[in-house]
Amino acid sequence: MVFSSGSLVTRKSYNNDILFRVVEIKKDKANLYGEDIRLEADAPIDDLVQINERELEKRRKKEEEKEEFSYRLFRQDYQLMKDKREYQSTDGYQSYTKYFQIPAKVLHLDGDQMYLRKCIALYQRLGLQVHGVHLNEKEMPNQIGSLVEKIQPDMIVITGHDSFSKNKGTKSDLRAYRHSKYFAETVREARRINPNVDQLIIFAGACQSHFESLIRAGANFASSPSRVNIHALDPVYIAAKIAYTPFMESVSVWDVLKNTMTGEKGMGGIETRGLFRTGMPYLAEEDDEID
Repeated sequence: MVFSSGSLVTRKSYNNDILFRVVEIKKDKANLYGEDIRLEADAPIDDLVQINERELEKRRKKEEEKEEFSYRLFRQDYQLMKDKREYQSTDGYQSYTKYFQIPAKVLHLDGDQMYLRKCIALYQRLGLQVHGVHLNEKEMPNQIGSLVEKIQPDMIVITGHDSFSKNKGTKSDLRAYRHSKYFAETVREARRINPNVDQLIIFAGACQSHFESLIRAGANFASSPSRVNIHALDPVYIAAKIAYTPFMESVSVWDVLKNTMTGEKGMGGIETRGLFRTGMPYLAEEDDEID
């Protein structure tokens, strides 16, 4: 079997559990990116299995169902938050005074261009303003400062691919992780510009990332407490929950995680204040809502 960049494969040694894209082939090894999870891995060529169309369609259908279920859960949550905001804005009474809303601005850095496109599509579906930037994980610490100064985001998502290698050290050793070091450096640079954890919300990490170092660096939320894989779209749901929570309220960690596809094993963080602001009167047409 001949493999090339872009081939969709699984690994025999892991019972063909995860679908990967071949990114690069060097001699007898392939560099792999998870197709639906933010995992980067290496594998010998003879360990790879090419996915046929029937199996690919089956896996994609299952993945789409999982993503749609998570979206429906968030949409229900969004409607509850919207009803609560409207009640509070009118003191519980029917009012003819319309209010305006100031949405949060998200800066999303992603080490995977395909994932970035999927995330931007979900941000737009959720009605959020996002500035997406594709950057190699190693370049993120060098670029974050100028991006924050230019875009002035309310929230930053720092993600891409990561992995833990037990051959390089223990789970507590940052050097045993592919990109956790760069994610942590990026968080520290952003915090140098804005140290207030309620004025600039930060999510950082990918699959199996060193959760503790990312939180210590200043992230509000991070992956991965149990060093498990996370879904490509989970950071977007964390951003959306914070973005649609009124700034006078704080959000418990569980409320943030419950709409993700990974949950508390893959995500964690600290209690954080929301970013959504409401004002009145509003004289123009009503804002768009989530589909």
